[in-house]
Amino acid sequence: MKISASVYSGKNKTLETIVKELDAHMVDYFHIDCNDDLKVFDDIKAIRKLSKTPIDLHIISSQPEKYYDLIKETNVELVTFQHENLKDGLNIPSDIKSSIGIAVVSETDINVFEKYAGIDFILFMTTTPGKSGGAFDKYTFKKIRKFRQQFPEKRIHVDGGVNADISFVLRNMGVYSVVSGSYLFTDEGTGSALYNLRNPHYSPSGLHVKDFMLGIDEIPFLQEKKSTFIDVLKSIDKYNLGFTLLTDDNNKFVGLISNADIRKGLIKKIDALNTIQISDIINRTPLIIYDDFSIAEMIEFIKSSRFSILYLPVLDRENNLTGAVSFTGLIKGE
Repeated sequence: MKISASVYSGKNKTLETIVKELDAHMVDYFHIDCNDDLKVFDDIKAIRKLSKTPIDLHIISSQPEKYYDLIKETNVELVTFQHENLKDGLNIPSDIKSSIGIAVVSETDINVFEKYAGIDFILFMTTTPGKSGGAFDKYTFKKIRKFRQQFPEKRIHVDGGVNADISFVLRNMGVYSVVSGSYLFTDEGTGSALYNLRNPHYSPSGLHVKDFMLGIDEIPFLQEKKSTFIDVLKSIDKYNLGFTLLTDDNNKFVGLISNADIRKGLIKKIDALNTIQISDIINRTPLIIYDDFSIAEMIEFIKSSRFSILYLPVLDRENNLTGAVSFTGLIKGE
């Protein structure tokens, strides 16, 4: 996952000092917020003289057309326009070669993306656009999953309140890039902060598994007594997660059936496939985690396991199924 450093968040340092410090730690992009201010291109030109690191420009304006010539002149690599400020839509000239994105705030429905033909990526704003130091909006996790389902070929960027814990979750969700501002310029040092964003180190965020897991409405699960082997196959196929979960009549978790469990069941009953029952293939003692686990607790649990983990059922403390966590997006995120 790429890290885009918000250069205007380092308020106590000169632009030259910030650029050199970030380059020393090999940041991926310089993020520049343009709150309808043409003067930011003076800073972009100054950065160009100091560094070859790509520019990630976020324009908040109702008149995007007045920036087109400057974008071409400075060869900005990534340009994002704030959707809520675009009164007349967006018509990017063909001679602009930048990668173009649309930013949306938490309240905006992701379906607005459909009207931006040819746009390369979406930027989810989890705090107020153009302002540093806000708290991450946990609802963004669900919006990211929904966007991924509707627009699987488009890149996802996230801006606002990203710390080490949240960065780990976003990497696991396959997010392409995150913008980091105030977190990078804390007392612990920019290098340390960048290291934490790129690695599963822990900073207190208040996040628990319940805040970012796949909810009960997003996962495959069946009631064991009411289901057949065919139901299991259809459930796994529909959700494409590689497993389905089983509960009793009261939503108490009773087990998991994975692709591997089905394969083993087929081998065991290869001469009598029509007789396969759920009881032949269910794993009644899979690894599970609880929805009140912190991210640190979840990672430590995974590290302590003897097995490679691609997904985990999530339960509450009464053994009710509440969701699941899938780690298949982590490879894509990296």
